[in-house]
Amino acid sequence: MRGSATATGTGVRARAHRLWHRLPTGPTRMLRGFSWASLVANILIIGTGGAVRLTGSGLGCPTWPLCTPESLVSTPEMGIHGVIEFANRTLTGVLGIIAVAVVLAVIRWRRDRPDLFDLGVVVAGGILLQALIGGITVLTGLNPFVVGVHHVISTLLVCVCTVFLFRLGPSGGASPPGGRASRLLRPLAVAIAALAGITTVLGVLTTGAGPHSGDAAAGRSGFDATVLQHLHATPSYLLLGLTVLLVAVTVMLRHPARRAAVTLLSIEAGQIAVGLFQARNGLPPLAVGVHMVLAAVLAASVTWMLCTVWVARPARVGAGR
Repeated sequence: MRGSATATGTGVRARAHRLWHRLPTGPTRMLRGFSWASLVANILIIGTGGAVRLTGSGLGCPTWPLCTPESLVSTPEMGIHGVIEFANRTLTGVLGIIAVAVVLAVIRWRRDRPDLFDLGVVVAGGILLQALIGGITVLTGLNPFVVGVHHVISTLLVCVCTVFLFRLGPSGGASPPGGRASRLLRPLAVAIAALAGITTVLGVLTTGAGPHSGDAAAGRSGFDATVLQHLHATPSYLLLGLTVLLVAVTVMLRHPARRAAVTLLSIEAGQIAVGLFQARNGLPPLAVGVHMVLAAVLAASVTWMLCTVWVARPARVGAGR
């Protein structure tokens, strides 16, 4: 028996050794695919989380980690609300699998690129944390403040996934630029990122005071939703104005960040249009859901812009003529 156990252990170690040496030792197309999948999935789960709330399915699975005290999955008696809530929980598992795949794809070259390994671990750990906070959300009856924290962390994970993708690209190891362009663009980019963060947090607080609680029995924050709407709108308009300035400066300097700036401006314009529509039409659920997804895309766009401004070298005036 002892010899058999030793042989089994040796066989397991041999298989583990072979699997370890099959892991990539540098950037691969598969890693880029997993990285994009991670970003898209982290944006998607914000959309599905919004669908849970907007359809009143927040307590479709009334307990956690099981869906009911007797069942891991939703049951026919729970109806469509149970299906929607359990589908959102299932997506968390998919996110976790993708995150682990990303970590495994960089683990063998972590000494050369510790930044990518650290970012991958942060995403994987963040998804685990989100699963726990999701459980607390259910167990507290959809407390709006817990729900808000849940949303903010999801947004931060979108930002980390975006940084990972940027660092994975050819510009990831570039040295920071110098000169007047950097002294002008960096503070502007940081101000835009700060305003985007403030706008997001105020948007989360506005939602926590609004009608879409996720369940008829769920409480609200008690804040005045109308006042919060105005507070939420003010920094968003400032954000738009600063982004217009960023576009103008990057185009004038022919800076590589101009494409990221134009993309960001387009997303902001769309987000403001959707925000105005939902505010003037009684917060229709579909419009609110689109607004939430666009907020996640906006977070990714701001992050990409900030990274581009921080490391890209501006093109010389007259180059390429």
